[in-house]
Amino acid sequence: MQFGFNYNKKKTIQALRFHFISRKEIRLLVIVVNVFAIVSAILFYSKKIRPEYFLLGSILWLAIMIASWYILPYTVYKKTEMFKHYFIVTLQQKGIVLESEKGEIEWSWDKFQSYTESPNFFHLYFNPKSFLLIPSDEIGDEMRHEIRGFLRQIKK
Repeated sequence: MQFGFNYNKKKTIQALRFHFISRKEIRLLVIVVNVFAIVSAILFYSKKIRPEYFLLGSILWLAIMIASWYILPYTVYKKTEMFKHYFIVTLQQKGIVLESEKGEIEWSWDKFQSYTESPNFFHLYFNPKSFLLIPSDEIGDEMRHEIRGFLRQIKK
């Protein structure tokens, strides 16, 4: 099975957001900052702390949200040359082949540790920080189902 694609900037940024928000350390950080902000708001409202601590919690929360929602995805998108090329993907029983005008590369399915699916992409993970995005929104349901069948091999 073979198909071609370009990366759509908006959809790719959203997929990168999905990746960063799904990371355990970022989720934990967001939870800790949210708890701190809520506790400081309650303590500020009950006049137990000064307003500076409440302000600090709010600023931390805002900084974490801006970093994970805007700064990280846009930085990765700008630095990754791959998102600017046209690709042809060939999915086979033994693996995946990715071709562009720069060349081609082939990976067997056992090179991927895991995968996940976001609304517009399949995220194929080589390790927790390195992954390949394959668009799923512009292909048909039948091809999407076949890709899921190939990807189930990763989980085994």
